[in-house]
Amino acid sequence: MINQNIIKAYDIVYVNNQPLPKDLALELIKLEGPDVVDLISLANKVKIKYTNKDHICTIHNAKSGACSQDCSYCSQSIFAKSNIEVYPFQDFDPIAKAAERTLNNGVKIFGLVTSGYGYKKINREFAHILETIDKLYEKFPGIEVCGCFGILSDETAKALAEHKVVHYNHNLQVNPIKYKELVASTHTIEERIETVKLVKKYGIQACCGGIFGLGETPEDRVELAYALRELDVEIIPLNVLIPIEGTKVENVEPISVSDIAKAFAITRLVNPTKSIKFAAGRETKMKDFQGLLMLAGINGFLTGGYLTTRGRETSEDMKLLEEIEYFG
Repeated sequence: MINQNIIKAYDIVYVNNQPLPKDLALELIKLEGPDVVDLISLANKVKIKYTNKDHICTIHNAKSGACSQDCSYCSQSIFAKSNIEVYPFQDFDPIAKAAERTLNNGVKIFGLVTSGYGYKKINREFAHILETIDKLYEKFPGIEVCGCFGILSDETAKALAEHKVVHYNHNLQVNPIKYKELVASTHTIEERIETVKLVKKYGIQACCGGIFGLGETPEDRVELAYALRELDVEIIPLNVLIPIEGTKVENVEPISVSDIAKAFAITRLVNPTKSIKFAAGRETKMKDFQGLLMLAGINGFLTGGYLTTRGRETSEDMKLLEEIEYFG
């Protein structure tokens, strides 16, 4: 027999096209055993009904390490003791080679990522970023350039829009009220939220999600889903923590596949029309359960690597996508 709360969610979201009430979401996050499979099935049905295309992207680490911020999960922070490569914003050639590989693999969404707090002014480095974006569009017709450059101002957000940045990634990471506790103290969640609002103001699609496994509660995962809905972000990347040696969370207790699946599914039910993609943790943490989680309301993924941790070959991901599409 199907759990009554799942039936309620089906009637509200799938049949009547209404938002999922938070009190019901807080009940669904408590499901156990076979009920979790039914919840996954419902999330997949909602995905099929409300979204009609896959969102596949890749990212390139254009500036690595030496970041002044103390994000708990990040190996690029100066507060971490991780062994990573550190370099300033790259010249155009290595970026162009990465973009060419992306397009050759059949992926057109290419994200440039830089370490650091962000850009409140159009300084020399930010001007270099803008020039690089222009060159990418000149060299690779059909590419969609996306950005992840930290916290922005009205001036820098507007400049990115003028240089045709399509999506801008800036995650909330966790339930906003837990941000200082679980993520960082060197900047605020309010700065992140304001950056998301600024890029949306100038017509850039907001790519904004979070990380599961930072020490948050199941209820925190529900709160994150509703915070993302309130911001009306277009793309929601969901990450599963990869504990990197030398970071503050290197010894955090991993959460279960069941808990991750519930969080994925509820994020879909709370945000039925959005693109939700599985980012870091697909291959390394989920392993045999990756396909199952891709059916928990997900319609996209980040392929080819995650800044300082490895990913999977894009060709393998494309084969996985073909298999998943059999289920709708």
